Amino acid sequence: MPRSAGSGGAATAKEKMKPSPDIYTSMKAAAIDRFGPPEVLTLHTLPVQKPGPNEVLIALHSAGVGVWDAKIRDGSWASGSTKFPLVPGADGAGFIADKGALVRRFQIGDRVWATRYENPKGGFYSEYVTVDASNVALAPKQLALPEAAAAVVTGLTALQGIDDALHVQKGETVMIFGATGAVGSLAVQFAKLRGARVIGTASGSDASAFVRKLGADEVFDARSDDAVEQLRVLAPDGLDAVLALAGSGTLDPCLELVRAGGRIAYPNGVEPEPGKRRGITVQAYNGEAGTGEFERLDRAVAQAGLKVPIAATYPLEQAAKAHERIERGHVMGRIVLQIRP
Repeated sequence: MPRSAGSGGAATAKEKMKPSPDIYTSMKAAAIDRFGPPEVLTLHTLPVQKPGPNEVLIALHSAGVGVWDAKIRDGSWASGSTKFPLVPGADGAGFIADKGALVRRFQIGDRVWATRYENPKGGFYSEYVTVDASNVALAPKQLALPEAAAAVVTGLTALQGIDDALHVQKGETVMIFGATGAVGSLAVQFAKLRGARVIGTASGSDASAFVRKLGADEVFDARSDDAVEQLRVLAPDGLDAVLALAGSGTLDPCLELVRAGGRIAYPNGVEPEPGKRRGITVQAYNGEAGTGEFERLDRAVAQAGLKVPIAATYPLEQAAKAHERIERGHVMGRIVLQIRP
């Protein structure tokens, strides 16, 4: 069972130590020199990118590993001309090590989490990352840095799916399709925070227990031959809303139980996409970062007493093994790279 941290995963004394003011000119990073299988992801020595006027330099403690990183590594999601070496990674947590002249919100040594997809100055699989200050916020005190790193992209995506795309209300019945995953495990908790009755999907007794522990009211196996019948028993009056986080042959049949006037939402990248339905709103969305979005997420983390499941942790030099693990599937929670001890 993956370990998790809620209020018990608070910042430690070691985490509160400020980084050295000496900024090295080079750093270790897991990067690729060509598209390919996990083994193309190797340890490189690369220059540290100096922050511009509106940017900060973060000394990373941990970085999240996502299925989208694997799609970038193998070239599936390549866009335009790609410059190598390419450092993957869209989110992480650490400390402010340097900042641009126009940055006022942060001080050197601040404990932060951050995200930027296809960051122009390199990804988060590195000892340092330089990113626009608008994509950075103080990390929640309730979360240790590995949990904060695991909950940036996933937390923003989960919360915005529940609040902005689905507008979940108290008393509604909501299905989280893909409830064991990195986004789904947080979406279950945010839907419960909004007072919904939550039905999650999980395959196997361990996965079912995992989803129930996160707060789901009911769990069913979406991979079983009688998945729709199971769901019909759990939701005899139908579903008000569905957050679809995984593509599956049984997803569309399950969506037949969404009531007229109901809502279906899914993050861009879910394949196959849910089909359109008359009388039901079907919406694709992206998790967005910004000052207001981070503030909302910080409040929700505290209000929910958020548990951030970590399925596995790998050191930076084993980033390829982390990709091998994520491509095997059935990951309960999120995989994390630990960059600093």
